[in-house]
Amino acid sequence: MKRNPIIVALDVQESSRALELARALAGTVGALKIGSELFTIAGPEIVRQVRALGVPVFLDLKFHDIPNTVAQAVSSAVQLDVSMLTIHAGGGSAMMKAALEAARTSAAKFNRPEPLLLGVTVLTSLSDAELGEVGLEPNAVEQVARLARLAVQSGMNGLVCSPKEVPVLRGFLPPTFQLVTPGIRPAGSAMGDQKRTLTPREALEAGSNWLVIGRPICAAADPRRVAEEIVQTL
Repeated sequence: MKRNPIIVALDVQESSRALELARALAGTVGALKIGSELFTIAGPEIVRQVRALGVPVFLDLKFHDIPNTVAQAVSSAVQLDVSMLTIHAGGGSAMMKAALEAARTSAAKFNRPEPLLLGVTVLTSLSDAELGEVGLEPNAVEQVARLARLAVQSGMNGLVCSPKEVPVLRGFLPPTFQLVTPGIRPAGSAMGDQKRTLTPREALEAGSNWLVIGRPICAAADPRRVAEEIVQTL
């Protein structure tokens, strides 16, 4: 995957719009993220079509199930030749270990590069109060750190987290650990439903490796121009 750190979230419901964006952004950003919204309507074929354009794909389906089911889902994702995919760290160490083993064995079996497997800690839309509502300690930073340590112990090599938790995580994570941060908002952009945000430059300076940006680019009249402007600020 190119070291351009920008990952654009294709959070749209039409394959035609997703491919239009993919063609416009190819060569300008580091990867394109396909999540539940697009994958549910378009299925694996949209991944194949985006990959056919030569653009790396971050498949963000946040697998969370029993270990065997997650392992099989990871194996299927490897066959689609994705560069990154997500699983919920809250699924536990056995689930994460099964996913890692599936990624390794499937990559060898299908002659694909092994994807970067990312543990999802706390969704960036959740506030401390909302964590308390679901029975967790109402402190997002502490919950993220707890799940991050579990991910490291399970052998994971990357996490998805809010950019505001990055400095805390960098205090104890291995130096090669990859951090992917949604909740990135260029200066002047609306926050939307994100509650813990930073600008792209702030996030990189804090220690993020990859920056996920959606609406500020995809909803722009000229997505490629906006993406290029963001890259220039870095």
